[in-house]
Amino acid sequence: MAVLAITAMLAVTLDQITKELSTNGLTEGEPVRILGGLVYLSLLRNSGAAFSLGSGYTWVFPLVTLAVVCWIGWMSARLRSVPWAVALGLVLGGALGNLGDRLFRAPGVFQGHVVDMISVFGPYGEYFAVFNIADSCLSVGVVLAVLLELTGRQRDGSRLTKSTTKEKTTA
Repeated sequence: MAVLAITAMLAVTLDQITKELSTNGLTEGEPVRILGGLVYLSLLRNSGAAFSLGSGYTWVFPLVTLAVVCWIGWMSARLRSVPWAVALGLVLGGALGNLGDRLFRAPGVFQGHVVDMISVFGPYGEYFAVFNIADSCLSVGVVLAVLLELTGRQRDGSRLTKSTTKEKTTA
């Protein structure tokens, strides 16, 4: 549980610091080109999900996030695996980072717009959605969880093998 909590706290802290630096140092519509144009820092306030999907349903995202946070809290009591703790900590940290925006940023509670600032290959998300550190943590955490699941690593620290899979299916 400590690894999960530390991972989540680091993710939220890094996300909030980059959002604060972005809102104070960047101007909307004036992207900053870095790494030879591989990455642009472009301040954007997103009312939807990735690619601005669901913009008209901003109030839904905090509810889904609260459900995810509750599920991770429930799972953490059974957690005995460091890799799973990192994966769930990244998901939790990313979810909480964006939840903070939804609750405390304009235009209001449960309708706040998420601050995004990282755009790859183009300044305005022409090739990929503009995202933030919380989005990155969520994505990496989910991919890690899928890989752990596919390789048979269990949240209790055990590892599924072909023989234990056969035993479970015949039982």
